[in-house]
Amino acid sequence: MLPQNHNRLAKSISANPGFINIQQVDPSIIVDLKYATNDNFTGQAIYDFTVAIARIGTAKKLAVAAQQLRSQGYRLKVWDAYRPTTAQQRLFSTWPDPTWVAPPNPNYSHEKGVTFDLTLTDMAGQEIPMQSGFDDFSNRAKRDFPRTAAQEVTYRALLSAMTQADFHGYENEWWDYQDNDANSYEPAQVNPNDYDHERTT
Repeated sequence: MLPQNHNRLAKSISANPGFINIQQVDPSIIVDLKYATNDNFTGQAIYDFTVAIARIGTAKKLAVAAQQLRSQGYRLKVWDAYRPTTAQQRLFSTWPDPTWVAPPNPNYSHEKGVTFDLTLTDMAGQEIPMQSGFDDFSNRAKRDFPRTAAQEVTYRALLSAMTQADFHGYENEWWDYQDNDANSYEPAQVNPNDYDHERTT
């Protein structure tokens, strides 16, 4: 399928306000929620769930990107998806710099269920080297940071697939992508553990 067809498919997806386990939409997507572990900038678990959920419309768009990337020999790995406002408060209390951590707002980004932090792996699930690791709060994380030729190829593959799937990237974090339909959704707070039974492995 050509990229423009992926874009047409993504834009045809309606803004469905429900939530869904993203692995139910596309089992090929790997989930490794960093804030459910100590492997994040706070050094501690921020929330108590390991299932990645998002708005149904947003999750379906992510599946479009995943399909395009699989045709190129990559898989998506999601580091963070929907994030409760209580978790956002904990993050902001630890690092109150809005360049890297937004103030709590249930009508914004991860708290709304319309944003993903993600990277690429090979088909076996091994992460592809990128310009920085996750939560690298330095210039290395920024989209205008100089990349090696190999990093540029990988970065462009991810950027192209996510853009074609109707997402846009945050300029200061290469791993952060938000649904272009974000404003179509009202704020909602849900418990991701309620969607754990939908998980596929």
